[in-house]
Amino acid sequence: MDHVLYGLAVNPALPSDLLDRLVRTADEVVAAGLAERADLTREQAAALVARDEDSAAGLAERGLLTAGDIDPVAQPSAALALLAEGAGRPEWARLFAADPDPGRRERLAGCPGLPSDVTEVLAADADIGVVAELALWTTPDTAARLAEHPHAEVRRAVAVNEATPPEVLAALLTGEGVSPARRCLVCDRKRTPFVHDPDCQEPDCGLPSDASCDGSHESTVHATQQYALRNPATPAAAVAGFADHPSTLLRWELAGRTDLPPEVYERLAGSPEAGIRGTLAENSSIGDALIHRLAEDAGYDVRRRLAHNPRVPLEVLTRLAGAVRVGPTLLPRIAAASRAEVEELAASPDPAVRMLTAERRDLPPATRDALAADPDAKVAKSVAPHPGLSESRLRAMVARHGVQVVARVARNPDAPPELLEDLVRHDPPARKAFREVARHPNATARALSACLRDPRARPVAAGHPALPPRVVVELLADDDWAVGQAAAANPALPPAVMSALVSRHVGGG
Repeated sequence: MDHVLYGLAVNPALPSDLLDRLVRTADEVVAAGLAERADLTREQAAALVARDEDSAAGLAERGLLTAGDIDPVAQPSAALALLAEGAGRPEWARLFAADPDPGRRERLAGCPGLPSDVTEVLAADADIGVVAELALWTTPDTAARLAEHPHAEVRRAVAVNEATPPEVLAALLTGEGVSPARRCLVCDRKRTPFVHDPDCQEPDCGLPSDASCDGSHESTVHATQQYALRNPATPAAAVAGFADHPSTLLRWELAGRTDLPPEVYERLAGSPEAGIRGTLAENSSIGDALIHRLAEDAGYDVRRRLAHNPRVPLEVLTRLAGAVRVGPTLLPRIAAASRAEVEELAASPDPAVRMLTAERRDLPPATRDALAADPDAKVAKSVAPHPGLSESRLRAMVARHGVQVVARVARNPDAPPELLEDLVRHDPPARKAFREVARHPNATARALSACLRDPRARPVAAGHPALPPRVVVELLADDDWAVGQAAAANPALPPAVMSALVSRHVGGG
């Protein structure tokens, strides 16, 4: 019955005495639910961590735990969670820096604001995973020192860290000004030269599928370059030379950067890989000439991604609208359109353009209503969830377009209860509409009853507070555990039933 107790644990109407009982008896499943509650007190949070340390991370993040609530020796996981939030004590960091468990030292290495002496100890740790974790999060000075670490895995982590000084990132990228690494995870474990079999069947191998080392640690060096190219702190002057690199992955990283000279983007546009050109097409820093060039690109997904570029000119976007599948998405350029541009787009003779415009949820009332009366179903479908549409307009959309718009009409926040009841009775039925109605705050018990007959909507409907209490109680024993859990979390569940469930499954007070 873990799923029922979890549902009770997150039920916002759970009485305080039952909350206390669940806290005192919680296992890891129930504790995970209790830790999410908005009404949890500091005392309850401390008691919960005493039952299950894994709940400490979320509670510490919400400020419900303090250092005075935790014994680092008895509750090391909770203490590390507080250190991760910057709320632990320096002596705890020194304690864990000497911990024989490398997993705890690794968690410590990712914590902010570590004392300098702790940082020094971790930087010299014998476990490379600990040093690499430190390199990911440490300060500029320590990152610069770790860039010269003899192990390539540590250098790879330094390349990820956005606090690493730009000149150090440039050195890691080009290899100039930094001594070669002496080890990597591949040659630590395998005799070189070694190339990993992508179909490796060794159960405890743990190496990436592309792992290789001939003594130069090439796969780790390549990963280091990839992360350095992705790192926004790496100077543009250092990365520009990779526009013609033979590695697809490195050029792909370059295509997403927004700080490169136009000529670099031009060279990348000539890449044979459609994926690189697609990433470039979505890049907000490419110029108009390149946008127009990519608008004619026949490569897979290039034009669709160009439509998502926030700087794409509207005349290009309107050409793309009918040529690519965007779906029910508010495109950035449409979202940024001025009122005059919105009016122009909404009056377009192309229904694909009107559909994209209809995805905005701040349309002027006259524009919104005109799109709701559009003869094209995909336009009406896009505007159907727009706030402010009257019941008569919503009903007119359903009458005109039928099952094509029912689910989106059901999503409208202003859809009244009577309309929702009619939508779940629509013939032919729109299955997606049942899920929309099941989560709608205006849904009535009658509408929800219909939703309960749909397998996918049933778990959603079981948690709706408009369900009659007797129905909620019946759903606790449903064959589908998700339905029972949702019913247990339903605030309409009678308090007496909540009390009986707690008593049955966790005992008395």
